[in-house]
Amino acid sequence: MEDVLEVYHRPLDPQRPVICLDEASKQLIGETRTPLPPEPGQPERFDYEYVRNGTANLFMVTEPLAGWRHVAVTERRTAVDFARLLQWLADDLLAEAKKIVLVMDNLNTHKMASLYQAFAPAEARRLMGRFEVHHTPKHGSWLNIAEIELSALSGQCLARRIEDRATLEREVAAWQIDRDERCVAVDWQFTAKDARIRLRRLYPSFQT
Repeated sequence: MEDVLEVYHRPLDPQRPVICLDEASKQLIGETRTPLPPEPGQPERFDYEYVRNGTANLFMVTEPLAGWRHVAVTERRTAVDFARLLQWLADDLLAEAKKIVLVMDNLNTHKMASLYQAFAPAEARRLMGRFEVHHTPKHGSWLNIAEIELSALSGQCLARRIEDRATLEREVAAWQIDRDERCVAVDWQFTAKDARIRLRRLYPSFQT
């Protein structure tokens, strides 16, 4: 916990950007009947029956101090999907950075070893060298700013029926563009000193 908190209090550095990563799934739901359009004093109405059209995975990456985020929609959330996302970060989005400081949870696919499932050993090793990894502790998902972004995405964009992946990608892209244009950043205030006071039950006790 204190390791991640220290990372969040580093100053903005384009050569060492702090990137938070998380992911979530979205159930794709279709309609069995055409929804009734809205009327004065009456919102659009949907039938209680629906069709399950599978799920899609949403990778959220965000640089909280710079105020941008990117949502990648994938069919699955395998180690290979994760590895390809890291390659995109290293070689395309943040190619000019000397080192990418990556904060993420301990999901089984969120390991640098995933790179070896997607790429030849030499390429996997090269990509590993581009990242400085910091994992949040178990039961400490609140420490991942990408989870905060996913919560905003869910409440502002995904809290309704979305029928297919193409529609999901359009809606997510529109949400992302709006939020980036407003440069919504995160001013993280919680420090290790605060944690030692407010979360002192988590620390071992020593007799003096």
